[in-house]
Amino acid sequence: MTLLKKFKFAVAASAVAMTSMAGAQDYKDEYKLSLVVGTAFPWGQGAEIWADMVRERTDGRINIKLYPGVSLVQGDQTREFSALRQGVIDMAVGSTINWSPQIQELNVFSLPFLTTTFAGTDAITQGEVGKKLFEIIEQKGAIPLAWGENGFRQLSNSKRIIDSPENLKGMKIRVVGSPLFIDTFTALGANPTQMSWADAQPALASGAVDGQENPLSIFVAAKMQNLEQKYITRWNYMNDPLVFVVNKDVWASWSEDDQKIVRQSAIDAAAKQIEIARKPLVEDIVEMGVGVTELTEEQTATFAEVTKPVYNKWKGRIGAELVDQAERAVAGAK
Repeated sequence: MTLLKKFKFAVAASAVAMTSMAGAQDYKDEYKLSLVVGTAFPWGQGAEIWADMVRERTDGRINIKLYPGVSLVQGDQTREFSALRQGVIDMAVGSTINWSPQIQELNVFSLPFLTTTFAGTDAITQGEVGKKLFEIIEQKGAIPLAWGENGFRQLSNSKRIIDSPENLKGMKIRVVGSPLFIDTFTALGANPTQMSWADAQPALASGAVDGQENPLSIFVAAKMQNLEQKYITRWNYMNDPLVFVVNKDVWASWSEDDQKIVRQSAIDAAAKQIEIARKPLVEDIVEMGVGVTELTEEQTATFAEVTKPVYNKWKGRIGAELVDQAERAVAGAK
């Protein structure tokens, strides 16, 4: 190699190294990932799997730290998406329920009895409705990468077996900060009480509220049998998909190769997370001494009929076309 060629090669190598260093300098030492719950829950386990995959697959270029209890927004889970969009949060595995105040269309999943099966849920998230919702989330300032799942929300309480709307009358039920949930439980004759998950646990233990609705995985991980929750009604009245998401500016700061790694890691982690979330738990809960009531099709239809006015009201707010599309997806899954 001539002296001139050696010089040119050295200059080119130096330029590549400087470009690489400049790119690395754009990366943060740590990326903050927000969660409502911890890693004892399938929801949190999915986030942990994602963080570990990304760290390993990027050779440590992208290090993710989990912040459970929505601690980055002082425990207010309904503020999580706003903080994500503003850059206070870098990444999240977030609930469609909690983000629905900022993204009205996500309320489609909270429509009572839209679907009561996993097949119906998958038909929505993995079909055209899921794609449309991802487009809307991106327009709002975040990059959605994969659908996870918190699970079908079941009803628990400290008072009695609930197998009809009449059993709910006057009962104080903790609900998340969504007007749709207030409307649904008001229609059922209950007294819905809005509070964060952190506040809900001592309220249940003290009897300040009688019951709550959450997936069975939350019930087990939170040991809710110790919070005076003695009765469960399995009614699958709505599912709560999760979204693996990255702040738009953070996403843009990464190389194209790293973006592909983070996206594929989210898809892989979400698949594992859904598998964990769908693990059957009824037998475990019965062994805890908790009574589990399985509704018949006729009993489920009664609850659906009572909440139909709420469904119709919110269908208009969410967007009739989007809800119609979701209904067609569910019908096709059957």
